Amino acid sequence: MNLDSELLRAFVAVADAGNVTRAADRMGRTQSAVSMQIRKLEDIVGDPLFRRGSRGVSLTRKGEGLIGNARRIITLLDETAASMKSAPLDGPVRIGIPEEYGVTILAQALSEFSKQHPRVEITVRFAKTTSQVAALNAGELDLAVVFEWENFSDGEMLMGDPTVWATSARHMRHEERPLPVAIYPNSGWCRDFALKSLVQRGIDYRVAYMSDTSGGLRLAATSGLAVAPISRSNIPAGCRELTSAEGFGAIDAARVVLRRNPAATGAAVVGMAEAISEAFRNRSEV
Repeated sequence: MNLDSELLRAFVAVADAGNVTRAADRMGRTQSAVSMQIRKLEDIVGDPLFRRGSRGVSLTRKGEGLIGNARRIITLLDETAASMKSAPLDGPVRIGIPEEYGVTILAQALSEFSKQHPRVEITVRFAKTTSQVAALNAGELDLAVVFEWENFSDGEMLMGDPTVWATSARHMRHEERPLPVAIYPNSGWCRDFALKSLVQRGIDYRVAYMSDTSGGLRLAATSGLAVAPISRSNIPAGCRELTSAEGFGAIDAARVVLRRNPAATGAAVVGMAEAISEAFRNRSEV
């Protein structure tokens, strides 16, 4: 079945107008030309798409089944045409982002962005939120994806991603006391949020592992060496969240936020920010 895009455009136009004559006027075509396109599409589909009446037309069951896909196809074609007409961007873009979103979110954003704008020079910095915010304020970054769990900024909220205690699904280390935990070294967040959450719940603990990276904490949880504070969306395969029913619960109510350097107003920076936002939206819809 070969569905020509122009036939689909005529179909959507008639469905929206509820009348062939009005649809033809909007499309700048004659009524007979639009009617011919509808008949041709109905021949391809093998069923009527509209019920004709004295006051206009309405979709049949077959038409209702086609209209959603027709709209999506037309939208995709229009977006593709617009992107092809846009001049490729160039220039440098400096991005800061948590390590845990590098392989998932950033990889997707860079893949789509680089196809359209291959001349943009991108520098990526993986670091903790405090370091990223300091770099952004110092003018060393154009964009920074950061966690905010207090003192919320006016940045663009990308998603909610609370930190939770994660444990290996194969090991039972979370039942041990004192509880073996993995943390970041010299981390104010670990002290004020992660470890404090255990104290508040009356859980005795011991530090069994320390790592500067979130990948190191995920390794500790996966191997069964310790339980670890991990953002909920990044719990690795083979691990699970420790729930409030087990005496744990969420550590914080972290938001993932995109902050921008006010001085970075170039088109490449704006385009990269849009690509990152879109990648997070796609992740949230999965």
